Amino acid sequence: MISHNTIVRHFAFPRRGWVVFGHDVVMAAASFVLALYLRVGDNIFFYFAPRDLILATTAFTCIATAVFLLTGLYKGIWRYASMADLLAIARASTITLAIFLLLLFLWTRLEPMPRSVPFINWFVLMALLGAPRFVYRIRKDRRQERRQAAASGHRIPVLVVGSGAEAELFIRGIKGDPRCVYDIVGIVAEKRKRVGQRLHGVPVLGVVEDLPQVVASARLSGKPPQRLVLAKDASDGALVRGLLETATALGLTLARAPRVTDFKSGPPDRVEPRPIAVEDLLCRPQTPLDREAMKALIKGRRVAVTGAGGSIGSELVRQVAGFRPSKLLLVEQSEFNLYTMDGEVRGQCPDLTCTPVIADVRNRERMHRLFDRFQPELVFHAAALKHVPLVEANPFEGIATNVFGTINVADAAVASGVGTLVMVSTDKAINPTSVMGASKRIAERYCQALDRRREAGRGTRFVTVRFGNVLGSTGSVVPLFQRQLAAGGPITVTHPDMRRYFMTVREAVELILEASVLAQDHASSAGKIFVLDMGEPVRIVDLARQMVRLSGLTPDVDVQIRFVGLRPGEKLFEELFNPGEDAVPTDNPGLLLAAPEPADLATFVPKLEDLAAANDAADADKLFNVIRQLVPEYRCPAAERGPGPVAASA
Repeated sequence: MISHNTIVRHFAFPRRGWVVFGHDVVMAAASFVLALYLRVGDNIFFYFAPRDLILATTAFTCIATAVFLLTGLYKGIWRYASMADLLAIARASTITLAIFLLLLFLWTRLEPMPRSVPFINWFVLMALLGAPRFVYRIRKDRRQERRQAAASGHRIPVLVVGSGAEAELFIRGIKGDPRCVYDIVGIVAEKRKRVGQRLHGVPVLGVVEDLPQVVASARLSGKPPQRLVLAKDASDGALVRGLLETATALGLTLARAPRVTDFKSGPPDRVEPRPIAVEDLLCRPQTPLDREAMKALIKGRRVAVTGAGGSIGSELVRQVAGFRPSKLLLVEQSEFNLYTMDGEVRGQCPDLTCTPVIADVRNRERMHRLFDRFQPELVFHAAALKHVPLVEANPFEGIATNVFGTINVADAAVASGVGTLVMVSTDKAINPTSVMGASKRIAERYCQALDRRREAGRGTRFVTVRFGNVLGSTGSVVPLFQRQLAAGGPITVTHPDMRRYFMTVREAVELILEASVLAQDHASSAGKIFVLDMGEPVRIVDLARQMVRLSGLTPDVDVQIRFVGLRPGEKLFEELFNPGEDAVPTDNPGLLLAAPEPADLATFVPKLEDLAAANDAADADKLFNVIRQLVPEYRCPAAERGPGPVAASA
């Protein structure tokens, strides 16, 4: 039995749909008679008496009517008739003929009708139902094209870079948008075999390498392009950077076609190119992630995040909350950051038990009491002071947070029986030239030593993850450049040869979670450090120039780039591995394993006590002397420091 709701649902289509429905009913009746005529000509009444022909046609039409309604044939829009509509017509025609043949077999055993008539009827019905729809669409498309051609003098001519699915979607959207101000004059493909072909009537004029010649030819033809639109997944930062430089040299602007996910924040019937973002310049192909394993690691567990209001900590909280832990503890010393993060979690996951706690990781007793009460099973330690010049000017604060804050969290985790602690580290810990880098290397060594001390797989597992700069994080160079651009410049760069590794916050946190998963199944990773594959380092001055170009200005003309010299503790080049360290691959291509020399707790702890004494006494000479003992590769002796900043931080 067909329910009342089913009937209502299938009959609920617009008023114009009833006109289409009437058309299809007439076409169904005509198709049966026409199929017979095509097969037997004027001998129709030799096979069917007039009364039987009327009955058979009526039966066929009634069956078709019911099938058309019940298969949702009128949910489609003729203006956008497509292959999906053709398949729907084919399905409805097949069901109609199958039911009709069954009925005719029960009625006449199919004796009076030639066996080929049902096959002819299928094709005729398909043609009578489908042809008007596609003719209607063609007429509408041509009318739209004529309107766009008439307005082409007021439209912005663009070249589309890419000839794949993204380009097809973008071009189709542009052609179907009467309000669009863009006129696509050609396509630039990545493969030469595409040259000469057409996509929705738009010719492929050349390949990316021939872009200057393509633009010159388009200008000679009277349609000079003003903009390049990248219509492909912008996962190749080198391609985007190259296109930006070429576009600037040719006097063009560069934009990207909207991704499908961009439509979630706007109306889906509007296609508008978006500006190229800094992330597009630096991004790499997405590393495959085992999200099911991440979910299994976190779901139903008690999870704590220190530094929950920071750049990395806040993104960790967002992603961890999405995997539905049983409880989530947010540890943060900044009241405002904690308030903001707690409100965000409660808004997105109202059923999650989230406990915000104002606490400083430097308070050892506080950490122990907190972990004893909450009993976390998984801890992400992201609390740190990370701004190199500020930590250089305030070394005692940096050591207190980055070294002893980590020790406090690690010891509290061991004492309360935490299953896994994940420590977020930095590439500045490699051959450090700053207090910040040295402090993170000391913290790494302590966690390594605790991880190596585990017996028979029992006790807290310590996982250290090391990576470079995070785009958009507090203290990052990108927000600084954006503020300087907004003020009209100049943009300040420390050194023309300075290079840095970059990664988006989301990608960094995803790989932190992936490392946490891999560490559970790899006993051989004990005492080792997970290093994120950061790709190729980027010259900071090149990044500054590209950001100026993205703003539509010319570097060193509209906006000056000024070199101000290295700041205290900074290096020209960051490294991900110490000399002699082998990069051991893991099951995930975005993660490598490093095996730096672990600390021996028997000799390491007494030196940490000396470091604590020097830090408490604000004795700078002794502090830097102990740091060099704990991190022999530390290359910034205390003798090179002026007394001003250190004394001020005391």
